[in-house]
Amino acid sequence: MSKVWFITGCSTGFGRNLAKEVLLKGYKAVVTSRKKEDVLDITADYPETALALQLDVTKKEEITAAVSAAVNHFGTIDVLVNNAGIGYFGAIEESEEEEIRRMFEINVFGLGNMTTAVLPIMRKQKSGHILNVASIGGLVSFPAVGYYNATKYAVDGLSESLAKEVAHLGIKVTIIAPSGFRTDWAGRSAKNSSIVIDDYAPSAHQNKNNFRGYSGNQPGDPERAAKAIIKVVESEHPPLRLLLGVAALKNARLKLEQLKTDFDNWEATTIGADFPA
Repeated sequence: MSKVWFITGCSTGFGRNLAKEVLLKGYKAVVTSRKKEDVLDITADYPETALALQLDVTKKEEITAAVSAAVNHFGTIDVLVNNAGIGYFGAIEESEEEEIRRMFEINVFGLGNMTTAVLPIMRKQKSGHILNVASIGGLVSFPAVGYYNATKYAVDGLSESLAKEVAHLGIKVTIIAPSGFRTDWAGRSAKNSSIVIDDYAPSAHQNKNNFRGYSGNQPGDPERAAKAIIKVVESEHPPLRLLLGVAALKNARLKLEQLKTDFDNWEATTIGADFPA
């Protein structure tokens, strides 16, 4: 239980539940949020093993300061959980560039900059585990969240590449891919596009309404998800991808079937694109 965890986005949802569970199990944890006061209730009962820090992952200076404070306080960082992220609802054509770029800054570039800041520590100690919270939406796309999907596909791709780059250094990487959980993702954490095009009523708008209407009643339990994430870190052979939730498993398997169908049906055309042997 001597490992030091560094968790981003702990004010609500997965981050809050994970920070609580990590500390309850006796690990040390750096608990971060854009507003430090939002996480002080989590760390209050753990003066020896918890450190609350302000961290906006879109600000490099705050990343540098937080990583430095963590190392000064605990000596190292063993587990990085890139959890901070936001959602956004709108058909592709409706989506506003300013909101799209903001989401990419948090979900992709913030995650990347956090990872880059922690990697030198893990390389030096020849150990570590980086867990990137993506989504089943990083494997399967849905109407109304196309640009959110794009951020999570980016997280998935970056993580897979990172895993291959750092394996020989003793550093592990796991992609966390949840389906619907009772967090605030589909609530106040995700904005709606202010542009509404009626032609998308039966596709993007219907799915957006389904997401919004389901908020607070999703089958996924954040506390159980936190325990599952800790289990992965404690495992000797953790997976590259951890699906969380029945819907995540169902949708991932459907995607595999769809891929296989396309690959098999178009095999001759695919092979025929090469120069003749």
